[in-house]
Amino acid sequence: MPSKESYEVHKEDKSLVQKAKREANQEDILAAALGMRMGPQKPPATFWQPLKLFAYSQLTSLVRRASLKESDRTSKSEKAHNFKVHTFRGPHWCEHCASFMWGLMAQGVKCADCGLNVHKQCSSLVPDDCKPDLRHIRKVYSCDLTTLVKAYNTARPMVVDMCIREIESRGLKSEGLYRISGFSDSVEEVKMAFDKAGEKTDISVNAYEDINIITGALKLYLRDLPVPIISYDAYPRFIEAAKLTDPEKKLEAFREALTLLPSSHSETLKYLMAHLKRVTQNQKFNLMNAENLAIVFGPTLMRAPNLDAMTALNDIRYQRQVVEALIKNEDVLF
Repeated sequence: MPSKESYEVHKEDKSLVQKAKREANQEDILAAALGMRMGPQKPPATFWQPLKLFAYSQLTSLVRRASLKESDRTSKSEKAHNFKVHTFRGPHWCEHCASFMWGLMAQGVKCADCGLNVHKQCSSLVPDDCKPDLRHIRKVYSCDLTTLVKAYNTARPMVVDMCIREIESRGLKSEGLYRISGFSDSVEEVKMAFDKAGEKTDISVNAYEDINIITGALKLYLRDLPVPIISYDAYPRFIEAAKLTDPEKKLEAFREALTLLPSSHSETLKYLMAHLKRVTQNQKFNLMNAENLAIVFGPTLMRAPNLDAMTALNDIRYQRQVVEALIKNEDVLF
């Protein structure tokens, strides 16, 4: 009668044989998927590794392209990819055309926001379907607004939400709100805290007693945006609307201009204007009416798309008029 030890050895050998058969079947399936015919003499295991990588890349590309076609049938995304020239280590395949990326250096481009890898020539063919990944977002300040809200899956940037909540909880009656600047080192400290801790940042009265530090941090965030809240594409329409004299036509022009903003920009602007309207409702205490707030926020929320200093200088008064009109008509424009 066989001993218990011999039975265990036999059982282990049997499991190893079954595992080897499964791997052989997987290799046969993989070879069939790649359109290869294998003879009785199979190549060594090292031969299969690059083929497995290739098959994985092919399948990934097919899935991605299928999802892109599906998104084309549904809704268009507003977030363009942020492609940068990249040197890949090891074999890589384009996730758009599924072809191999040849070369030793700068074989293709990589999206800095979502990590998509494609050929440089394929980058112009990829739809604007970037879905930012938090692993690729290294800071909060100076980060594109749409990139940030998509990465955190929020309607607005957490800096805007958190700062406004804190200001409204204890600062609406503070004299010179938004006009008086907070201590610059403390404002920079808040910025660094948001970049490091994100939504876990403590901006309560225990951490920063002076409310002007929080208003300063909010204004700095808005100034540091690579694309302003009122985007460069929509900027001319807002300036044209401000130049109109007929009140009804002006409001209609502003409504049309607002439709040109990306949804994340529009949502942030709406939230900010509602907040500034509440600030003006306390102007008896804070001495900040719509005109005063517009002087502060005009150059912060919108910047001329070109570098012509003379044009930018001439637009300053219209920028103020735009923000003032948005605050005063917040309830009918948004």
